[in-house]
Amino acid sequence: MAATYSQTMNKMINDTMLKQEVLIDYCDRSGLESGEFGTYYKLEYEDYQVDDSLVELISNKINGFGITIVFGSWCSDSEQQVPRFYKILDRAGFDDDQLKIIAVNRQKHTEQIPIDNLKIELVPTFIMYKKDKEIGRIVETPNETLEEDLWQIVK
Repeated sequence: MAATYSQTMNKMINDTMLKQEVLIDYCDRSGLESGEFGTYYKLEYEDYQVDDSLVELISNKINGFGITIVFGSWCSDSEQQVPRFYKILDRAGFDDDQLKIIAVNRQKHTEQIPIDNLKIELVPTFIMYKKDKEIGRIVETPNETLEEDLWQIVK
């Protein structure tokens, strides 16, 4: 499920209502770490205390999966949950080639990427795939913790 990016990576657009630049379409870690979103990303990533016992369990299962993250760089839940999720993936040794990151505007739309089939209602949404079939998702905030919710999906 390696992502192929024909569009510009980490594209920024001006949100006139928010009066700020926001990410749109495909992103990668460097996009997450830049701009205003990057300030939140770095703080949350550094401060989040990972549940290492669950991450160890997750690391034994997760590399057969593809993951799509749909988020809004303007969204406080995304500012909190995306860096935490990324830290869990890093600790679990997840292969970034199996990860797609898609930024949406406040209407949950992109400019160039068709995402209607993903049925995004709230952001962030973390979608896990096995053999290109969706097997679970975490929407907006976890039910328990990100580690516990992710473990329930991949186990």
